Order: sequence, then structure tokens, then C-alpha cells
Amino acid sequence: MNAKFPPQSSSCCCPSSTSSHSPLQLTSLTLSLLRSTPPPSFAATTSFRAQSSTTTAITLTHSFPTNNHPPKDQALLSLLRQRKTEEAWLLYSNSPDHLPNTTCLSRLVAQLSYQNTPESFSRAQSIVTHLRHENQLHRLDSNSLGLLAVSAVKCGHTLYAVSIIKSMLRSNYLPHVKAWSAVVSRLAASPDDGPVEAIRIFNSVVKRVRKIGDPTLAKDSKPDTAAVNGVLNACANIGDAKKFCQLFDEMPEWGVLPDALTYNVMIKLFARVNRKDLLVCVLELMISKGVEPSVTTLHSLVAAYVGFGDLRTTEQLIQALREGRRDVCRILRDADLADSDGKQDDERENGKGEDDVFQKLLPKSTHDGLEPPLLPRSYSPNSRMYTTLMKGYMKAGRVEHTVQMLEAMRHQEDSGSHPNHVSYTTVISALVKAGSMDKARQVLAEMTRVGVPANRVTYNILLKGYCQQLQIEKAKELIKEMANDAEISPDVVSYNTLIDGCIGVDDSAGALEYFNEMRAQGIAPTKISYTTLMKAFAMSGQPKLANKVLDEMLKDPRVKVDQVAWNMLVEGYCKMGLIEEAKKVVDRMREHGFHPNVATYGSLANGIALSGKPGEALLLWNEVKERCAPRSEEDGSNSRLPPPIKPDEGLLDTLADICVRAAFFRKALEIVACMEENGISPNKTKFTRIYVEMHSRMFTSKHASKARQDRRQERKRAAEAFKFWLGLPNEYYSSDR
Repeated sequence: MNAKFPPQSSSCCCPSSTSSHSPLQLTSLTLSLLRSTPPPSFAATTSFRAQSSTTTAITLTHSFPTNNHPPKDQALLSLLRQRKTEEAWLLYSNSPDHLPNTTCLSRLVAQLSYQNTPESFSRAQSIVTHLRHENQLHRLDSNSLGLLAVSAVKCGHTLYAVSIIKSMLRSNYLPHVKAWSAVVSRLAASPDDGPVEAIRIFNSVVKRVRKIGDPTLAKDSKPDTAAVNGVLNACANIGDAKKFCQLFDEMPEWGVLPDALTYNVMIKLFARVNRKDLLVCVLELMISKGVEPSVTTLHSLVAAYVGFGDLRTTEQLIQALREGRRDVCRILRDADLADSDGKQDDERENGKGEDDVFQKLLPKSTHDGLEPPLLPRSYSPNSRMYTTLMKGYMKAGRVEHTVQMLEAMRHQEDSGSHPNHVSYTTVISALVKAGSMDKARQVLAEMTRVGVPANRVTYNILLKGYCQQLQIEKAKELIKEMANDAEISPDVVSYNTLIDGCIGVDDSAGALEYFNEMRAQGIAPTKISYTTLMKAFAMSGQPKLANKVLDEMLKDPRVKVDQVAWNMLVEGYCKMGLIEEAKKVVDRMREHGFHPNVATYGSLANGIALSGKPGEALLLWNEVKERCAPRSEEDGSNSRLPPPIKPDEGLLDTLADICVRAAFFRKALEIVACMEENGISPNKTKFTRIYVEMHSRMFTSKHASKARQDRRQERKRAAEAFKFWLGLPNEYYSSDR
């Protein structure tokens, strides 16, 4: 078999496609499959199923019988053994009425998956779809599903790959480490809750591995260095130092040792948790453990110091490497001491719990006051390091230094230090950020002259610059130049930028045209694509169209609808004063597990002001007030309650404005009191003007009946109290309160 790891049998299955099946649907498919009985010819290889009891059921390896195959199966198997996968696929697809046996199907799916191309991946998926419809998913072994998961990852179908691995785990089967670690690594670098999901999958696998009595039986599934590095990267990306250290300490349990990549990820962790003082410790720890730092390690340090905005230390580090010095640890220690001025000692004193977590990671030299170790050899800075420093200059607004660095790189003797397309793109980005589009185009022309081809990222940055300056026609010309001269087709980022550019010039029709063109080109919209198009319709007074876009977004399994999308739709209706429709959207939002936040309430308040329905403001304020109120420990632990919020000035000022205009003075006083409690200064000048213009003659009629005057007393007392707060002449101070 054309596979990287030995086959395993599995009673699991997977959805037919990423576009039509979710992980939840996969669960039902798995349960259905587990109820089916495999035919006698079904054989398994190295499959382990952990039981709830202490006994572990193990299916021993045995061979698939090669005789008694129907002629078509024999022909198909012969082609597969000769690695003629294309011919085997044609034979299978041209025989729709014949269902091959387990051996042929598993091997065909495995070999198609191993090709790692979108077309072959789609073909493998189609086989799974067909088997699902025929209720024959048990014909696929675990190895084929594992390879399909790896192929899904490489083809960008991460959710589909996650579904496969989760299905196997739910069935208590252990996927090969190459399969599940590929999914973990991809999730670790994914946005949203990808890193958290990566940690969950890692925990699920190791939990099942530990249940196997004989470790040798699970040797193909236990974590290797790549798997541990993947989950450590997930911890680093979310700044989970405690989990990182726990997993790092468990590496000996799996018989794996940290490598250079492990320590590179550790550098990322310390940068993420704002511990610049520990960066040099990683380098010292590597050297003390006999792990030779790689050039990537030094680049990780450069990137970390740039991330902290410490360009001075970055320059010292790169200069030391240029000079071939090996005492880099000493240089970084000295820079750290000079920069701290005692501040880091205070930080450590205030964060002893965190230091306890990192204690085991610190090298011995930091405890015993030993001289910092030397690098095992000298290293030369490469273009990545120089370019990263350039990005630091760009973020600091030092455009001239960015351009000067590019010029200096061009004159380096070492070809590895010459500027590449990333270096030029960084300069272009700095110039675009500064609004110098003409100079940015000159750098693009320079790239062509020196033979450094611009890539899609380069053009997208220029495209964004034109759109930000509302030069849409030049953006369109650049798209044509990009396709015709550079032969680079626009991607989803290009289209998202154009859609956003159309919003800037109030062209919602153009935004929709680009969105449809993108889909016609076979480019899948991202979350940004949908929310940007929703923004176009919301801002142009077409909330119903924005609602349709949200409906499409909810149907797309490749994207995850977030709070921003819901708030965009709420804002669209509120801008038109359609408060009832906006409230319906909020109800839908709650049904999908999202609670209104300050931005949601702010839009509703603006919509109420526009709709002229001040009574709605009272209901809204009651809800906001409840979310702002302090909670007991019991309430805080109740996950069903919406999370507390901290209101901002815009929300409270709008609510107070509505209440003052509607003469809801008692509520207005509650709101301004809330503003003051949250450190927000109410605009007394504005509220005084509103009161004088609208209510100065209130309660002055002498013709009202006594009964009516009595009913007005409560409102009058509230009005006098509000006048007292404003500093206007009032009867409140001397009244019976």
C-alpha cells in the first residue's frame, strides 16, 4: 500500500463532504455503523479498542484473503498493487453497480488520499459518500480513514479531518499518530477555538493510549515529537503556560525528547505571556541540554524582541550574529538587565504563581549564577531576520529606517542576506501604511527590475492601500495588472479588500458583484467576506439583504458565525429605525448561543432613538442594568446567565438622552449614576439644554384638575431631582425625600 503508516481497522466513518456534513452528523453515522455487522471477509490490522473494563479487546493482525475475489476485484487489486491509482479509479468509477470488497475499497481510498491533491481527495470523499448511501462504511479500514484525514488537512479541509479523527476516537479506536498529529498541528495554528480543539484531541488520544495495558500495542498511536510540538504550539498560541509546562514535563513518558522546534515554540510562549526576561533562558536551556539552536531559533528570538517593541536589543542581537560572536546569551542577559531597572523583579514578586510554573524550565545557569553558555557555533543573520527587524521599524513608524534596511541588505556579501520578496513586500507595506502609494509602486517596479517576483501578498497590500484611499479605479487597474502581467489570480483576501473598498465609496452593488465573482471563480468566502458584504448592505440601508447574507453564512460549514456578524445585522436594522426587526435578530442570536454585548446594546439604543419609541429604552435599560449589577458567587458560577458587561459612554449617553427627552427623569438619574460609577462624566451641558428646551414649562399648568395634579406629583419629584443634579433651580433640595 502506498501509505506512510500501517493500516488499522476501524468501525468509524466520516461525512461525505465538508460542505454538507458537520461533526455532529458524523456522530450519528458512526453510531449507525457500529450497529452493523462486518461481513466475514472484513479483516482488521493492528486495531485497538479500549474498553471501560480492565480488559482490552485487541484484534490481531491477519492478511486479507487474495483468492475467491470476483474478476473485477482481482483486476482492481492488481492495478492498486502496481500503484496505477488513476487506472484503478477509472475502473471503479466505470462500474457503479459493483461494490468492491474491503481490501480494494480501503486500498483505493488510501492511495487516493496519499496523492494529496484536491482532485484525488474529492474522489476519496466520493467513495465514502457512496458507501454511506449503501450502508457499507464498515468496508473501510482505519488506515484508509487516517490517510483521508491527513489528505483533508493538506487540502485545507480541517473540519472534515477533525470529524474523521473524532469519529474514530468516539468509537474507541486509536488512529495512527501521523493522522491525528496532522490534525492537531493544523488546529494549533487555526483561528478562533482551533488551538483549544487541538488540545482536546491530544488529551483524548493520550487518555485512550494510557488505557492500553501493553504500551507496545499502542506504539503507533502514542505521541511522537511532532505531535507534542503541535499541541505545545496550541498552548503557546493561546498563552496557556500551565498546560504547556505539563505537556513538556510529560514528554519522557512517551519516550520523546525536545528538539529545536520545541524550544522555538517555547520562545513563542514566553512572548505570548509577556515574559521577555525568559527569552534568553530558552537559548541557555537548549545549549545545556545539548540541543543545537537552529537559525530558526535565532529568528524566533528576533521576532520575539520585535514583538515586544525592543528594537534596540534586536539590533544588538543581529549585529552580534553579523560579527560571528558566540556570546549571544551574555549580550541578551546584559540587555535584559539594562532594560529592567528592577521592574522585572517586581513583576516576578507579583507573579510568583507563574514563576512556579516556569521554574522547571529555567536552565541551571540562572539558578547558580553561572556564566551564560556560548553558542556551539557562529551563525549569520539571514534575510528573514533582517526582514523581521524591518517589520519592527514599520510598526514603529520608522519608514526611513525600513527603506534603509532594504538598501543595506542589497549590498550584503552573503547572498542569503539579500532581500527577497518578503523584504520588498515589507517596504511596500510600510509605504502604503504611510500613504505613499506612488513610492510603493516604485518599489514594485524595482522588484521587477532586479528579478524578484512579487507575489499575491504584495499585490494585496497595494490593493488595500488604494481601497483605503478610496481610489477604486486604480484598485481595479491593479487587479488587471496582477492577472495579466504577473499572472497571479486574486484570492479571497483580494476580493475581501475590493468589497471593503466598495463600501468606502458607498457602492453596495459593486460589493455584491465582487462577492458573486469570487464564488464564480471557485473561491470559498471567509467569515470576513460575509461580514464585509453584510456591512455593505447594512450601511446602504438594505438590512434585509444583509439578513440574507447571514442566512447564507449560517449554511456554510466552512465558516463560523461570530458576534461581529450578528451585531452587523442588528446595526443594519437599527440604522433604519426598525427596532422590532432588530429585536428579532437579537432573539435569533440568543438561540445560536450568543448574548448581546455592549456593541449590540449600543446599536439598539441608537435604533430606539431613531424610531421614536422611548418606552423601548426603559426595557433596554432594565436589561443593561441587570447585566451591570454585581453578582454573587452562586450567580457567577451559573453558566446559563449571560456574562456581565461594562457599559461604555456611547450606550449610556444615548439611553440617558432618550430618557431625558421623554421626561423619564427617574430612569435618567439611574443611568447618569451608572455613568459616574463607571468613571464616565455625563454631559450635563447637553442634558441642561434638552431640559430647558423641552421641559422648562412642564407642570406649570394651573388648569389641571387636582386628581391630575396628584398623579403628576411623582413625576414632578423626579423632575426636580433631575434639575437638582443639573444644578438648575429646583424644589428637590428642600422637599421630603
